[in-house]
Amino acid sequence: MTLEIVGQVLALLGAAIFVAAAIGLHRLPDPYTRTSAVATAAGLGVTFIVAGAALIAPHLPNTVKAIIAIVLQLATSAVGGMVIARAAVLSRHRFSTDTVTGEITDQPERES
Repeated sequence: MTLEIVGQVLALLGAAIFVAAAIGLHRLPDPYTRTSAVATAAGLGVTFIVAGAALIAPHLPNTVKAIIAIVLQLATSAVGGMVIARAAVLSRHRFSTDTVTGEITDQPERES
């Protein structure tokens, strides 16, 4: 009974992360910050939902599948987020005016 409640709480937390990411996709100012929201949701949101599902039905095959899914999801979500951000850089999307890019590149910002 306790595992089931913890699993349901984890699933709801994962769903809440996806809702926050969806709001972030709508409200964040540039593709780079939106990418951060998507990568976070893909990593943490899916992890919490899969872990919650494994706790709701705690059998060995389900646990093994959940562990494999979580490891693969955490490994690929960060890479996916970086690839999306790189595509935005290569397609010359601008950073938000609030973003200080000089700290990232150690070069002064260009006027364009």
